[in-house]
Amino acid sequence: MNKPLRRIAIFCGLLIMTLLIRDNWLQYVKAGELQDNGKNRRISIERYAQPRGDIIVDGNPITGSAKTNGSDYAYKRTYKNGPMWAPVTGYASQAFGATQLESLEDGILTGNDDRLFFRRTLDMITGKKKEGGNVVTTLNGAAQKAAFEGLGSKKGAVAAIDPTTGAILALASTPSYDPSKFAGNSTTTDTPAWQKLQKSQNPDDPMLNRALRETYPPGSTFKVVTAAAALEHGLYPDPDDKTETPLPWVMPNTRTELKNDGPLPCKDATLRMALQVSCNTVFGKAGADLGKDKMRETAEKFGFNSEHFIPVRANASVWPKEMDEPQTALSSIGQFETATTPLQMAMVAAAVANDGKLMEPYMVSRLQAPSLDVIEKHTPDEMSRPLSEENAQKLQSMMETVVEKGTGRNAQINGVKVGGKTGTAQHGVDNSEKPYAWFISYARTDSGSPVAVAVVVEDSDASRGDISGGGLAAPIARDVMKAVVDGKE
Repeated sequence: MNKPLRRIAIFCGLLIMTLLIRDNWLQYVKAGELQDNGKNRRISIERYAQPRGDIIVDGNPITGSAKTNGSDYAYKRTYKNGPMWAPVTGYASQAFGATQLESLEDGILTGNDDRLFFRRTLDMITGKKKEGGNVVTTLNGAAQKAAFEGLGSKKGAVAAIDPTTGAILALASTPSYDPSKFAGNSTTTDTPAWQKLQKSQNPDDPMLNRALRETYPPGSTFKVVTAAAALEHGLYPDPDDKTETPLPWVMPNTRTELKNDGPLPCKDATLRMALQVSCNTVFGKAGADLGKDKMRETAEKFGFNSEHFIPVRANASVWPKEMDEPQTALSSIGQFETATTPLQMAMVAAAVANDGKLMEPYMVSRLQAPSLDVIEKHTPDEMSRPLSEENAQKLQSMMETVVEKGTGRNAQINGVKVGGKTGTAQHGVDNSEKPYAWFISYARTDSGSPVAVAVVVEDSDASRGDISGGGLAAPIARDVMKAVVDGKE
């Protein structure tokens, strides 16, 4: 071969090699990035080319798909009782993406999950259209309805758990939104509906999942954690022995008295009486006597200071790590910088109800292929042991006294043992805003404890003086517990 032809051949070979390298770079190295690129409409078009699989509650779908007209997206998502279920499903929108279960389980719902590869291949051979699988939740429809309707027009949230497994039974947040309103990509209907829900235009922030993503001061409901720490660390081993709590009690290294909410029988009160009438002095002193490290140890065993994935992410609840003694006292009654999600406080009640064993919370029971074959099934998993069985049963007895004789009477259910704790948490600078009303509880029958609940009401139409955990939150918790108990009969 003469020299000019050899040069041309080498040059052409280099061009082909460069093309092959570039092709492999795009096909393998950059494939994921290109697929996830927001400007790649082919992915979205393919995602909505067929009906999505469904999210299932009580054996029935709470989602669906509808044929679209005049769009290159063939189908869009629909929702049944969308506002009630939005904190569970999230949304799947052609224009605005997806959140929560719709996002996390998108591979199963669209049929693109790698675990469905054999099924997709078989469908290609047989000519069958691709189908999405289903996400089967742990949710209890009756409990969710009781939670959502109980909150009504009030701003707040409810979380309910099966203490024995960690299965989430209810997850409600109000105000809410209907994901169907912006499931398409119309600039005349979907876009305005989306814009109206944004916090910049709606200060009530209806798209905020308050059950998982909002942290509130827990107020006196946190006294259950402090009581657990006092029992577990031997400060007060017997809930019916008198505590050495003077009245008034001055916080350490200060001249500031820690006040109770009225003339309560808190002087040297037993731990049981202190929980029954909600003595700030007894639990504030208990926290200060235990110290921040022992209190933090117990709080973290309950789940504080950690995010939780159910599989949707829940914000970490906060037990402050750097405090002096007065701040520790205030934190031990749910003030200072202590902050918690409703899910976390439901976990506290669940651990007490389950004899001290805290189960990992979850809300997806199993994933199904389009054929309804089970692809993945959740196995309940123990998370921690905040209390011994003996101390948990002591705390159960104390919480049941709260409902039988104390501030939680509105949570009573005929024929069912109910344990609970009320809370009214300060809100705003110098407590200038309406307080938050809290209630945490569990129900116990002859066959065990099927449900633990946490309710928080941010605001209501009630006057400031009428806002209390026992008055506003306890009736909602009662109805949620009753829905679960009735369903077991």
